[in-house]
Amino acid sequence: MEFTFDLNTIWFFLIGILLVGYAILDGFDLGVGALHLFVKDDLDRRIMLNSIGPVWDGNEVWLVTGGGALFAAFPHVYATVFSGFYTALMMLLFMLIFRAVAIEFRSKRPMKWWRQMWDVAFSIASIFIAFLAGVSVANLITGVPIGPDKEFIGTFWSLINPYTILVGITTVALFMMHGSIYGVMKTEGELQKKLRSWVNNTIKFFIISYLITTLATLIYYPHMIQHFKEFPALFVLAVLNMLAIANIPREISKGRDFLAFLSSCASIAALLSLFAFGIFPNFVLASNNPEYSLNIYNAASSQKTLNIMLIIALSGIPFVLAYTISIYWIFRGKVKLNNMSY
Repeated sequence: MEFTFDLNTIWFFLIGILLVGYAILDGFDLGVGALHLFVKDDLDRRIMLNSIGPVWDGNEVWLVTGGGALFAAFPHVYATVFSGFYTALMMLLFMLIFRAVAIEFRSKRPMKWWRQMWDVAFSIASIFIAFLAGVSVANLITGVPIGPDKEFIGTFWSLINPYTILVGITTVALFMMHGSIYGVMKTEGELQKKLRSWVNNTIKFFIISYLITTLATLIYYPHMIQHFKEFPALFVLAVLNMLAIANIPREISKGRDFLAFLSSCASIAALLSLFAFGIFPNFVLASNNPEYSLNIYNAASSQKTLNIMLIIALSGIPFVLAYTISIYWIFRGKVKLNNMSY
């Protein structure tokens, strides 16, 4: 393998950066949702909701941007994945919509049954979105059946197997860890103490899931480490991932919550980088015939299109970054409830 920094490779890693941004930003609010039902007091649940209230919809912009970039740069991948994974994607979209409705409707009525119903919906949707994201990533590792016309020839159930379920659970665990740290950052008092005590449990859940997933990958999908054998320097990503995870409980114990959150962000970035280098230069591996795999060359737009779109992307991304940074700056600090809160 050669890492030639042509337009195709640049777009591969640019889409990867957008998806890393989504995983980091939407990951913590999905994690908060996954932990939501563990908080029993209504006031505390409102604080949890309002910790993500100003930012959750903006976080999803990164997913939309990544999907748009994929459509522009690699239309064959977009067409194959979005048609082949149609049922899974419709389930994902339904859960995203259902989760948004739950956030908005939850505190509109004071009745306990009403709020409990939307709390359950919010939490289940958050867990399911994280799980489906993990299953999707896992299928890019295992490969899916693709015909010579670049069309997906499997079924929805061919996307589900023990390995994809394992990666889905690992993703849920990762986001629960990320969300618990974010919760510690945004809360205070007894709720913060409760969340702080959960951080180590979520780390243990993630580490156990991650170790099992890594072992399964090494045994059943050795192609994921082929590039690392060719370029041993890439193993620094695995080392950085372990150091980032190990640093989280250290920073939490010393009360440096923001540094713990940055370590969690670094862990997510390192994990997705390991995944990207593992599948490169493929986007979708054909499990039935490697020759049918969709890679950065046979699934790409023309060089002229890639060049024009790169200029547009480099012009637009600063605006997305500026919006994201400004929102987080405006709503920095601990959550304070008022009459405008969820």
